[in-house]
Order: sequence, then C-alpha cells, then structure tokens
Amino acid sequence: MKKKVKTLRDAETFDELLDHKYGKRGTKKRDEFEEKAYIFIVSEMLKAARNEANLTQEELAERVGTKKSYISRIENGKVDIQLSTLFKIFEQGLGRKIHLSIQ
Repeated sequence: MKKKVKTLRDAETFDELLDHKYGKRGTKKRDEFEEKAYIFIVSEMLKAARNEANLTQEELAERVGTKKSYISRIENGKVDIQLSTLFKIFEQGLGRKIHLSIQ
C-alpha cells in the first residue's frame, strides 16, 4: 500500500512529489503538467541537436522548408508540432533519427 505524502518533504521519489504537487496520473492537472513537460523536453532536445550541428535557427529552417520563426516557436514550446514535422526537422534538417515508443 502506498503511503500518503502530506508535504513535499515527505516525498521520497519523484513520482510521489508529482503526485503531491499535481495529483495522481490520469487527473487533469497531472496530465496538463506532463504534456507541458514533454513539450519542454522536445524543445530542449531540438535546441541541443541544432547547436551540436552548428546551425542557426534560420539555417535549419531553410533545410526543412520552413521559417526561422517556426523553429523558434518550437524551441520555446509555443507551438503544437505535428509528428511528421518533428521527424522532418530531426531527420532531414539535422541528420538525426527519431525512435518512437508507445507504452
């Protein structure tokens, strides 16, 4: 049986901390947090890969046929990107492979 976490200091694992702060998995607040977290992770991965490739946002945009402002919005988590576009940016623009896992 899981213990009840009454304060953040009582949390012993990251999941317990998230449960306390955002609610259990499947609740609206937790789902919204996790969605924003995934968007942040993808944006940081894109920035890192672009920087490793020594490309500017404008150069990457040219490679994939889009605008610098779109790349910027993705990197800042301000746009809901389609999976096909994400693949195009990483694979065509950056020469990287994406591996997708569904659980």
